[in-house]
Amino acid sequence: MWNKVKIFLEMIKFEHTIFALPFAFMGALLGSVVRFDALPTWPQIGWIILAMVGARSAAMGLNRLIDKAIDKKNPRTANRAIPAGLLSSIEVLLFIILSFVLLFWAAANLNPLAMKLLPIAVFMTVIYSYTKRFTWACHLILGLTIALAPLGGWVAVTGNIDWAAIVLYISVAFWTAGFDVIYACQDADYDRKEGLHSIPSRFGIGRALLLARLFHVMTAIGLMSLFLMTELSWWYLVGLLVSYAIMFYEHYIVSPNDLSKLNTAFFTMNGVLSVVVFSFTFIDLVVHYLW
Repeated sequence: MWNKVKIFLEMIKFEHTIFALPFAFMGALLGSVVRFDALPTWPQIGWIILAMVGARSAAMGLNRLIDKAIDKKNPRTANRAIPAGLLSSIEVLLFIILSFVLLFWAAANLNPLAMKLLPIAVFMTVIYSYTKRFTWACHLILGLTIALAPLGGWVAVTGNIDWAAIVLYISVAFWTAGFDVIYACQDADYDRKEGLHSIPSRFGIGRALLLARLFHVMTAIGLMSLFLMTELSWWYLVGLLVSYAIMFYEHYIVSPNDLSKLNTAFFTMNGVLSVVVFSFTFIDLVVHYLW
């Protein structure tokens, strides 16, 4: 049983939760303080965690199930659980259904707006895996999907959406799209050969990396706009400057002629960035709230 659990955790890349979960907490924390001048309650935090687990597990399960034929043909992904025969399609489908049930249960225990927006979240998690079949903008669709985490965190505690929430949503969407473009560079030749769509396969690795930088410039502008729109203070600003340095380094270590540090740029740097932005936001808002 434990081996099966480990296979499922590997399938959904559980460690990649570090990308979205800190921003979900940031959305909840910022929304609660901005709207109610109070911190989120422990029950709200618990339901947000369960919603995140359900949404991300369902999304990754769907991606692996929908892409099983593509993964089997790609040498880089041929050892994933389904093409390698470690999990059956029926097992993964059952896992997806249970994950959606968890998401629905969590949303139902938050507020009416969370339930009303749930169909959009489900649609986005399903449609993303198909986008690489018809558009190079698949990275932006992924960004808009992952960015539902901070927007969902905001909605979970406020039952409302305002301009600050939208700016946070767009900022995280561009951030995700940027690092996904970098990650996709390793499959540029394969995608082009198989007729799959991505920015690297459509425009080449050099232009793809330039677009990734542009996306992250948009993230930097968005996060700074959030500083100007809310009562966030110098603690957040310090974290923002650190995150800018991380994004700069992420792009510094990859180039069209050298992708050897791609995994560091993709996973390590962005995992650190999400934790840094949330941590300094947390310090800023807790200090503001307590004082």
